[in-house]
Amino acid sequence: MNMTAKITSKGQITVPRQIRQHLQLSKGDRIEFLIGADGKVTLLSATASITALKGMVTKPKKPVSIDDMKKAIETAGGRKG
Repeated sequence: MNMTAKITSKGQITVPRQIRQHLQLSKGDRIEFLIGADGKVTLLSATASITALKGMVTKPKKPVSIDDMKKAIETAGGRKG
């Protein structure tokens, strides 16, 4: 299903009703825009419950120890990506 919105001169848009309902958005809620590596933009509710994040990150195949985490941090040395 495709939906469009018009951008005002101030750069504002009205989020279509079906999208607001799907994301359970209400007046005053915040939204987040994510730009993927493929250039696609994803719209998320920034006020969603923490439980909405469940399953977003896959569970590691084996448990990660604190020592493993510390080693990974030391190896990365604060580098990004």
